[in-house]
Amino acid sequence: MTTSDIRGLEQLERAILDDTASLASALRQCLLLAGYAHHEELGAWALKELEGYPAAGELPSYRKVSAPLEAEFVVNLPGYSDRSNTQRISVHRLPRSARERGIGESAPIRQGVREIEALIAISDRTVHISPPGSAQYALEMTRQQQQIGQEFTHVKDLYWAIAKPSIEGVLDHIRTRLTQFVAEVRAAMPAGQQNPDPNQIDSAAQQALNITGGNNSTFHITAPNAKADRGGTASANVNEPAPATPQPWWHRTSVIWTAVAAVAAVAGVIATVIAAK
Repeated sequence: MTTSDIRGLEQLERAILDDTASLASALRQCLLLAGYAHHEELGAWALKELEGYPAAGELPSYRKVSAPLEAEFVVNLPGYSDRSNTQRISVHRLPRSARERGIGESAPIRQGVREIEALIAISDRTVHISPPGSAQYALEMTRQQQQIGQEFTHVKDLYWAIAKPSIEGVLDHIRTRLTQFVAEVRAAMPAGQQNPDPNQIDSAAQQALNITGGNNSTFHITAPNAKADRGGTASANVNEPAPATPQPWWHRTSVIWTAVAAVAAVAGVIATVIAAK
């Protein structure tokens, strides 16, 4: 592959720096660039940011934001109109099934960037995102209300109330990652080089996509059709210690004989001390 085969870096740079354009445009440019470079992991990351992350998949830490849980309670008194009341609730008021699934005051943002942008556009101060299984949790919370004597109260909805700046920060983080990627590619290109080569793309992707999971564990980007020579998974943990270099047989043998000599010397000293007594 020649350097001219990998094009699109300039278009990606323009899309990233245009704050008025949708972030989806920049991610699509990144997806094209990954295709030109045959870089499956970079393309897989861009595609997940575009389409969203599956419910059972792991999320990078920047897609988890702190947010309180809120529930909408509705009172149905006979002869009266329904009264709705939204309350902020603690994790302890959630059903056990929700707590066992890890539902708490950390909201996973799994939507694609276009959907996130749309949610921000139609929201005033907060964005409401319901956890998976929220309808079942609401039903169980209604039963809890009935058990404590609130037979006319039912829980209509359960969701995270995410502050608008927090969810905007997710988009900003993605844009910053893309900016860092372009900057790393530019830094690796010598003066006069017009288009990057595959090694420069690969190195920049590793530096820019240093993604960790929500618990600071390694987050893996899996390529859907990874080639055998590249592998299907890219690990972001760049601080992993390198494996120890195997020592040659003669080095191991010399270490063994050195240890034997040391033991013999110690034994000789002990024997001398005993004889002196």
